[in-house]
Amino acid sequence: MKLKNILFVVRDIERSKTFYRELFGLTVIRDFGENVMLTEGLVLQEKKLWETFIEREVQEGGNDAELYFEENDIDGFLEKLNNSSFEIEYVNENKEHDWGQRVIRIYDPDYHIIEIGESLEYVARRFLKAGMTPEETAAKTQLPLSYVEEIASGVTDGVL
Repeated sequence: MKLKNILFVVRDIERSKTFYRELFGLTVIRDFGENVMLTEGLVLQEKKLWETFIEREVQEGGNDAELYFEENDIDGFLEKLNNSSFEIEYVNENKEHDWGQRVIRIYDPDYHIIEIGESLEYVARRFLKAGMTPEETAAKTQLPLSYVEEIASGVTDGVL
C-alpha cells in the first residue's frame, strides 16, 4: 500500500488554489473542477461534492491536523504573509520551540492548520555557527549526536 495524497475539503476551490499557489508555490497538476490535484500531494475538493461522497455534513476547524512546510527564512516568510492579499489568521505568529526551531502556524481559508518551520538541520547549523559544540547542539535540538556531527562535518543527506 502507498499513500498517494492528502485531501482538504474547501468551500471555495478557486480561492484555495490561489492561496496555496501564492504563499507556498504549489501548482495545479490536474483540475477536475470540484477536485484539484496540486504538487506535493495536496488535493482540494469542494465541500458540497465531498459531502455527497461521505453522506455527512463536514465540520470545519477541528484543529486536529496540519500541513507542514519547511522554510529556513522565517522572517522572509512572515513578510510574505504580511504583504499577502489574504487576511491571514495566525495560530502562532512566530514561536520558538524549546529545541530552537522557529515556526509559524496559520489557518488556510478553510481553517486547516498550516505549520511553516525551519528544518532541524538548519536549526543545528545555526547553533553550530553561533559557537555551540556538537554535544551542546544535540542536547538543545534533541537530535542524535551522530546526526549533529554529520551536519558539523558537512556530510549529511538531510534525512533524520
